[in-house]
Amino acid sequence: MLTTPKALTPDQRRPTLSDALAHAPFINAGTPEADALHDDAQALSRYVQEILDDNSAQDILEIDIRGKSSVADYMIVASGRSNRHVGALSDYVLRGLKQAGFKDIGTEGQDGQDWVLIDGGDVILHIFRPEVRVFYNLEKIWSVPLPDGLRGVAERSPDESTPNESRE
Repeated sequence: MLTTPKALTPDQRRPTLSDALAHAPFINAGTPEADALHDDAQALSRYVQEILDDNSAQDILEIDIRGKSSVADYMIVASGRSNRHVGALSDYVLRGLKQAGFKDIGTEGQDGQDWVLIDGGDVILHIFRPEVRVFYNLEKIWSVPLPDGLRGVAERSPDESTPNESRE
């Protein structure tokens, strides 16, 4: 005798991405908290870092570039464990910024997901796979050492031969 499968209760089913996003620490547009994010670059930086931390980003580093760059006040550099994790982290941050009422958010690199850049105005975020982060070493440009968690990642040097050289 065939029986029909019972529907799972919410407690029995596995959490989905929608479930995780529903419980993320997003701030809604129009609230005093959202207004503070638009007015205070440091509050925006903390908000982005909180989203990254809540979603298991690794080696999150804030670089204060006020007075060093006219582009932004803060740069955040973080790592994801894989291409999929880098893409998911960027999606979480974009969703959080949009929900807080930010418009015209610039993004680059979401197709390849090795390195995603999110321009939130006063805060610029770079999310890398660890190997890519070590290779480009943006921290060095701003005279900040690499986080300890990345010191074990082997640097891969690019092939230094030119296309015209023959190999034996």
